[in-house]
Amino acid sequence: MSSIEVDLGAASTMELVNAIAAITRELAGRAAPESPAACLEIAETLAAASDQQESALAELIGRVDASGEMRRWGLPSTQAWLRSRMGMRETRAKERITLARQRHRLPRVTQLLATGELSHGHASTVADAVARLDDEDCATAEKVLLDMVDQGFSAGKVATFGRRIRDVIAERDDTETPDQDTQRGYEQSWVTSTRSLDGGRYIKGWLNAEDTAIWDGTLAPLAKPAGPDDRRDLPERTAAALTSVLAGGHRATKVTVICDLNTLTGGTTPARLTDGTPIPAAHARRIALSAGVSPLILGRGHIPLYLGHRARFATPGQRQVLETLYPTCAVQGCEVPATLCEVDHVTGWALGSPTDIDQLALCCGWHNRFKHTNAEQIHIIRDTTGRHIYRVLPPPDANAPPTQPTQPTQPTELAQAA
Repeated sequence: MSSIEVDLGAASTMELVNAIAAITRELAGRAAPESPAACLEIAETLAAASDQQESALAELIGRVDASGEMRRWGLPSTQAWLRSRMGMRETRAKERITLARQRHRLPRVTQLLATGELSHGHASTVADAVARLDDEDCATAEKVLLDMVDQGFSAGKVATFGRRIRDVIAERDDTETPDQDTQRGYEQSWVTSTRSLDGGRYIKGWLNAEDTAIWDGTLAPLAKPAGPDDRRDLPERTAAALTSVLAGGHRATKVTVICDLNTLTGGTTPARLTDGTPIPAAHARRIALSAGVSPLILGRGHIPLYLGHRARFATPGQRQVLETLYPTCAVQGCEVPATLCEVDHVTGWALGSPTDIDQLALCCGWHNRFKHTNAEQIHIIRDTTGRHIYRVLPPPDANAPPTQPTQPTQPTELAQAA
């Protein structure tokens, strides 16, 4: 049993946040009431309170975003801060950033969200709808969309109408507001790809007439049905044809699969790709039957991994080993894949660090520059696998926030968790 007493009028923002954190911990540890009706009522009240907390969070995020404070803490962007320090998914981080950046243009939305009269879902939807409008149209759109909320429309319906508002404005101004894909134009070919949660990849793009001819001439023959028993539809056959071309047909393709010797000899430990995607042990053994198998030797004689001061830049062999050791940037919390990182001398080439495999790490370009200019904020350790782990320390002048809730005396209003 615990009790928190806070003078709501005199307490600082940090004291209020500490009180909320303490109450939340107490609430999370309690079992739900037996009555489903009570649970329904409590859940709705708790959700409304959470929306009001989102209002306060949006203002805090907006202040950090506008000042660039996250960069002093070794984070390249506001989105990186939300993802690495708060554990948000990319879509949730983008949603909160959009709301934080649009609050000053949405006075009614900001007020209603703060007083609990508007849900965070509706507020985020309105913020996203007006993000690409000028200030005058933004004010009109805010009124129209809030009227829809008052009429009981869901956030999804409001979002759909918000997109329609942009179309109407484009027709009024006799201009086009193409989406990001359309803005690329139709002269140059382009392809975008997004990694899915299960390790797959979504692909979207556009090919101009010349590249389309190459596509059709190369893939069309390979995408034909293999025979009367081929039950695949055209999209499935096209995907198989594209994979065949990317793999080079009879030529081997370079895909690095990392596994233990025990896995190759019948063990059940999964293998993995260099980006961390797990590969079932049985699949790894099948791949090994038709692929080259290279032992990972950290020493001379197989791959030149120790170059001393004779060479400034890492060799392809060294990079291959590093991509095996580092799935992402060496900085804790940074999610940049190893294949997009730079090879970094752990203690700095200018300070005498040799180009030896045990003195190298993979670091994204932003953190590589940050490490060079803010060496006092980088703490480096080496784990049992031989990897160097970089941890970004707070800036020297940062005031560490209190770790325990404060308990001001002489309360006038009480918020209790008992």
